[in-house]
Amino acid sequence: MKEEQTIPYKINLSEEEIPTHWYNVRADMKTDHRPLLNPGTGEALKQEDLEPIFCEELCKQELNDTDQYIEIPEEIRDFYKMYRPSPMVRAYNLEKALGTPAHIYYKFEGGNTSGSHKLNSAIAQAYFAKQQGLKGVTTETGAGQWGTALAMACAYLGLDCKVYMVKISSQQKPYRREVMRTYGAEVIESPSEETEVGKKILEKNPDNMGSLGTAISEAVEAATTQEGYRYVLGSVLNQVLLHQSIIGQEAKKALDKYGVYPDIIIGCAGGGSNLGGLMSEYMKDKLNGEGNAYFIAVEPASCPSLTRGKFAYDFCDTGNVTPLAMMYTLGSQFIPSKNHAGGLRFDGMSPILSQLYHDGYIDEARAVEQSDVFEAAELFAKTEGTLPAPESAHAIKVAIDEALKCKETGEAKNILFGLTGTGYFDMAAYQAYNDGTMTDEIPTDEDLERGFESLPKVEIND
Repeated sequence: MKEEQTIPYKINLSEEEIPTHWYNVRADMKTDHRPLLNPGTGEALKQEDLEPIFCEELCKQELNDTDQYIEIPEEIRDFYKMYRPSPMVRAYNLEKALGTPAHIYYKFEGGNTSGSHKLNSAIAQAYFAKQQGLKGVTTETGAGQWGTALAMACAYLGLDCKVYMVKISSQQKPYRREVMRTYGAEVIESPSEETEVGKKILEKNPDNMGSLGTAISEAVEAATTQEGYRYVLGSVLNQVLLHQSIIGQEAKKALDKYGVYPDIIIGCAGGGSNLGGLMSEYMKDKLNGEGNAYFIAVEPASCPSLTRGKFAYDFCDTGNVTPLAMMYTLGSQFIPSKNHAGGLRFDGMSPILSQLYHDGYIDEARAVEQSDVFEAAELFAKTEGTLPAPESAHAIKVAIDEALKCKETGEAKNILFGLTGTGYFDMAAYQAYNDGTMTDEIPTDEDLERGFESLPKVEIND
């Protein structure tokens, strides 16, 4: 390994080092996740079953479990050049503040107007919709990063974009909504009166403040009832983790320049796109016996799908209109508390990450409370100069915890985490923390049981 002082604060790659292919972890998984099921018949879904919902090319990517690498179209790579490669940063100032011998690195994905990693998949999904000759796409968004990213991508390609935004997030982040509208997207608070699913939910509870599962139901219904539209999703799906693999590929290229290999890799996990992307090349190494990084998935204690959920087939939405996916889940009817990490308020987890966690390749899942998360976020902002998104701050919290363990043991471990985005639209959350009004709402066992009661009865033959 090269001398520590030769490692710069920022490790930048060149345009020529932007990945030319996405990495498909399913090709290397020892046990592939179980297939998506038709909820009516219980049969495994085929491409033709998915095509009424998703774009044709994305259906192929969703079901592809054999090709290790899939070429990135040139037009998408040209778009990536506007904000990629993203920097790898050595957090020297945070290390100093903690007094730790650990070496902390983070991959910063907030250097674009969407403020997050979501644009990596948004442009890909919009591109394939355009190639298919579609008029537009529908989607959901929680914190707003995905909706913003998709609005940007659709504006670039001349597609209509309709976004169902979780109501509580829309009210907490009105300016995020306005960014989407500035890019030409139509933004609807969910649950809404615009869909049958939304109407039914509001009929039961007029004060329902929404969830990602509810917004997904509405977006899917809108896509499947309008000619020339398809649904796109910002996390959870195999295709999304595929597109996000460029994060991990760039991370490995950057750290390889200085002979650095992470001992610990940490990512926030709501649906799984960030962690799945960050860990991609390092998980490839682990699956093939060429590396042994310790992977930690961090989730909010208010929505603990990995740490307290069940590994079962479930709907990916509250309205139960999507296919069934085998994943760690709290039940499609579970509504998390109104925490400030909207992008992590999903009741399920990516089938890929769920299977990797179930098989022990993701070593640990950790649930953290939001007041602790914001304490870590403010320390990071003071030392590293970037105000992190609440979602990203979950990873920061655990990175700090691991660095402090190194302080106790004297070990100089390499810690890598994903700084998925910036928090400049999350000032209501920071205000609540600074005013001392932030609360930590953790579901009881009884709360979780009510969610588990909604799990469909699916016979699984191991």
